[in-house]
Amino acid sequence: MKHVNKKILISGASIAGPTLAFWLDRYGFDVTVVERAKSLRLGGQNLDIRGAGRAVARMMGIEKDILAANTGEIGLQFVDKDNHVKAAFPRDGSDGFTSEAEILRGDLVNILYEKTKDNVRYIFNKYITGIDQNESNVNVTYSDGETDVFDLLIAADGVRSTTRQLLFGDEPEIKFVGLYNAWYTIPKIETDTKWARWYTAPGARVMVIRPDNHGTTRASFSFLSENKGYEKLPGQEQKRILKEKLLGAGWEASRLMEEIEKNDDVYFDGISQVLAPRWFTGRAGMIGDAAYCPTPLTGMGTSLAMVGAYLLAGELSQHLNHQAAFIAYEKRMRPYVEEVQSLPPGVPWLAHPKKKFGVKMVNTVAGILASPLVKKIGKLFGGKEKDVMKDKIELPVFDS
Repeated sequence: MKHVNKKILISGASIAGPTLAFWLDRYGFDVTVVERAKSLRLGGQNLDIRGAGRAVARMMGIEKDILAANTGEIGLQFVDKDNHVKAAFPRDGSDGFTSEAEILRGDLVNILYEKTKDNVRYIFNKYITGIDQNESNVNVTYSDGETDVFDLLIAADGVRSTTRQLLFGDEPEIKFVGLYNAWYTIPKIETDTKWARWYTAPGARVMVIRPDNHGTTRASFSFLSENKGYEKLPGQEQKRILKEKLLGAGWEASRLMEEIEKNDDVYFDGISQVLAPRWFTGRAGMIGDAAYCPTPLTGMGTSLAMVGAYLLAGELSQHLNHQAAFIAYEKRMRPYVEEVQSLPPGVPWLAHPKKKFGVKMVNTVAGILASPLVKKIGKLFGGKEKDVMKDKIELPVFDS
């Protein structure tokens, strides 16, 4: 098919952007990706690629690369303040806490970049500051004052997308779910194993320490809070707040406090969902976290990003009219997004109890769920037929 809207600009070189670029290039489009950072942002924590997202990775020919870059995590342990294991969930199939396709965000970003860099134009250290659309094209102004003209523009620059703000203003709702989380990389020590360890502390606080495949350890710290706008504060002020929140939490809190002060790459943000009544306007639109971030609590953000990219590129390849492609895409994608964004009752509050009794209950329930009897019953009633809606979406094969 001859593409009318051939020249496409994508904002964001994380996961949704390069995945979209891969498929658009496959269908014969001329693709440019612009990225605010000076180079690929290779930091970040574990990503879990499951269900439909893994199917897209398989079609891209990168599933083996993802499995080869596995973090090495063998499962999740719930521990108490003395590091005694209260429950253990070994890596087992696709429904556990740990997936065989567990990969660091930066490793996946690099795999996607290597897969696309030869045919896709990447522009780093630049971002979009102005967008002027008409019936024929999209005129873009960059942060350095340069301008360019494209047929279509797609924002894929994350939950705090500045491109989305230029396109839709405050129309999309950024729904804070009552939880703050910090992620950072710390040196590995002797007590770190191939198990991820989850510690629940009184005061609605949770620490998680996870292995990686780079000789270091990934740490995260989350706590319940009303919306305080912490993500907007300077880095040093954020560190002060995190150390204050960690104070007296027990277990490895002192280690995490000490490493926060040393670390130059602490990512601290309020956990939010993006709820947008529309994803497209004129010749521009958005995908991935910019359009429909489900929060890391779902474990489905990466799958949404990759599935959304695959479907949007496919619909653009099948429709001469971009508006028809956008409509067809949204018809396929929105029910999937809405299902994934439906958080289970009690999330995130149940996992972040305020009192010591609540902490004991979390560990007790985890122990029951991890027991051989409960696992056996789960297999009897679930087995191979078990398949949650959140992994279900039709992935048509588009003609190239």
